[in-house]
Amino acid sequence: MVTSVVDKTFNDELWSQQWYLRDTRTRYDLPKLDLNVIPVYDAGISGKGVRISILDDGIEYTHDDLKDNYDPEISWDCNEDDDDPLPRYEITKSNSHGTRCAGEVAMTANNGKCGVGIAFNAKIGGVKMLDGLVTDRIEGTALGYAQNLVDIYSASWGPSDDGKTVDGPGRLAREALERGVTKGRGGKGCIYVWASGNGGIKNDNCNCDGYLASPYTISIGSASQKGEFPWYGEACASTLAVTYSSGAYKDQMIATTDLNNGCTIKHTGTSASAPLAAGIIALALEANPNLTWRDVQHLIVWTSELAPVADNPGWQQNAAGLWFNNRFGFGLMNTFGLVNTAGNWTTVPKRKTCEIQAVLKKKYAKITFDSPGKIMIPTTGCQGTQNEIRYLEHVELRTNINYTVRGVLQVQLTSPSGKCRGDMMFRRNLAKRWSGEFLELTIGLRGTEVQLLTTRKLDKSDQGFVNWTFMSVMTWGEFAEGTWTMTVSDVVGPRENYGNIGDTTLILHGTKQLPSHMRHGPRNYNHNYNRIHNRVGTSRSQAIPVDYYDDNTLSNQFEFVNSDLSSSEFSENLPRNILYIY
Repeated sequence: MVTSVVDKTFNDELWSQQWYLRDTRTRYDLPKLDLNVIPVYDAGISGKGVRISILDDGIEYTHDDLKDNYDPEISWDCNEDDDDPLPRYEITKSNSHGTRCAGEVAMTANNGKCGVGIAFNAKIGGVKMLDGLVTDRIEGTALGYAQNLVDIYSASWGPSDDGKTVDGPGRLAREALERGVTKGRGGKGCIYVWASGNGGIKNDNCNCDGYLASPYTISIGSASQKGEFPWYGEACASTLAVTYSSGAYKDQMIATTDLNNGCTIKHTGTSASAPLAAGIIALALEANPNLTWRDVQHLIVWTSELAPVADNPGWQQNAAGLWFNNRFGFGLMNTFGLVNTAGNWTTVPKRKTCEIQAVLKKKYAKITFDSPGKIMIPTTGCQGTQNEIRYLEHVELRTNINYTVRGVLQVQLTSPSGKCRGDMMFRRNLAKRWSGEFLELTIGLRGTEVQLLTTRKLDKSDQGFVNWTFMSVMTWGEFAEGTWTMTVSDVVGPRENYGNIGDTTLILHGTKQLPSHMRHGPRNYNHNYNRIHNRVGTSRSQAIPVDYYDDNTLSNQFEFVNSDLSSSEFSENLPRNILYIY
């Protein structure tokens, strides 16, 4: 049986129900089950000075557990065009969503009411926008409201999760997002946190949601109390990380504020995960207010934990040594790890964008049942130009695909093998074995296979994809240069299906210089983070030499090469997770 202890960290009535903030179970054979936030509170960090806006159906700012942290200066009602975001009250409590999300972030601590917000000293505002017809104008207004004051926007909404919709932000919303990350927070960029969608039961894919497929947003999914992928979750390559939320029938849900000065322990879905992520980011911004919007994304990639969700299928390791899963992104957010790392963080180099137009060959662009279309897109990473990229962040694929049934299509993008040239030491040692013959050795990590789109059985549309942009974070940290491969396939049928790949552009985002935190080699994972044994095999971070990213350290990596090794012994002594061409 699972036993628990009485925890008196806070006196709030639902504190004992906030299992995701403090795991009070005492059985040591059970995995750690929280977001590792208590050490951050112990360090005196609680979100002070950070302002968070909830974009939703309004917030009950008169609530006893919200009123002390309410910030009217960042609040607005887009539906009524006034400064009062109080929700419209109905018997069904249908407008309780925003109030619940707000409570997760900033419920007041130690007031005996409801629970504790994860950033319980942050300021919370609300933009009411979902209580009525939602237009591009309303979305643009909400996403841009008080950009000079707001640090973090939290959005738990999007296009219909019906398994057949392909939709995203309109022009005004896109402009607001771009303006927010370029000019918000004094040029450091506002942080937009987005729930990854609840269409899993309908086989939806969150890369058909243009809000989640934007590099400017942080897409957050859910893990259940058991560390499992929930039934409502959507899998896609744009998910950055997960936090906890509801799961199967008997799993606990999320405790928060409710309408009419009430409380609830029944908040659910990815709607509940995104505000928790927003609160975690608020704690990091208190620790380091100088973080840019891209710093925050790098921090999430670098500190999210694999171990709590490692038992789930689908984990891969990319060519930069980072574990990822299109259900969980880079793992479960680790509050203390993120905040602690943020406190001594060096701002990442300037962001560059490199666009490559694919050269289509009609024969290879054709798609039929069981015969995929395949496009090769070679690139130097815009080498020699002001847009030169070496180290990847987001990768976008803007494409046109004509097909008789859209929902049967799968789209895969394979990254190139990263390459680096052998240095003089390499040639000198190898020359002893090969009679002084000059040898150039190209070393490459295997390309990463990214599933940009999975089949959606309810999508019977014959409209295909028109200038649609798929996005992936799964090749984060890899090299940009090489040949990328786009594959579009139909293995569902019927056999009469046909179509083709049209105009396609690969858009690479990243940096020319290596970010400071990556200079000491790939990330080291703590597979015992939550007392779970390593169940995914040896981490590549243990196999790749620590100088992987350094341009001039091959001599350090391969000092074992000497004249006493035969060619077969030489091969056997090379690290196993690297593909060698020599």
